[in-house]
Amino acid sequence: MTSESPRFPPYPIRGVRVLHQKQNCAPQFAEIEVDFEPAAEGFVFQTAPGLTVEYEPAEDLPLFFAAVAAGIQEQLSLPEHGIVTATRVVLRRARADAFGSHELAFKIAGYLAARKALERIG
Repeated sequence: MTSESPRFPPYPIRGVRVLHQKQNCAPQFAEIEVDFEPAAEGFVFQTAPGLTVEYEPAEDLPLFFAAVAAGIQEQLSLPEHGIVTATRVVLRRARADAFGSHELAFKIAGYLAARKALERIG
């Protein structure tokens, strides 16, 4: 008899907010809000229509958003969770700061958002 791993998320998990802020000689800052919604299979990441973030240079924002997706996907794929990822993640809100916002900060924020969402179903 084999048991199938549960699919994540089993139901919509909305309004997962993370503020990742580290103040030291290499500051980090990223604030995000994401929704996790069930999908047919795999991992899909989208930004909400009309999402605007006041940050310069604006051309860095797609890199920050991709880092959020990478952090979420990395956390969800850890074998210790024992889940099958079948999710659509929607980035609803993001905030960046000229001093401390970079790809690593947003990747960590994504990682933390996935952990929070997993805790909600725990």
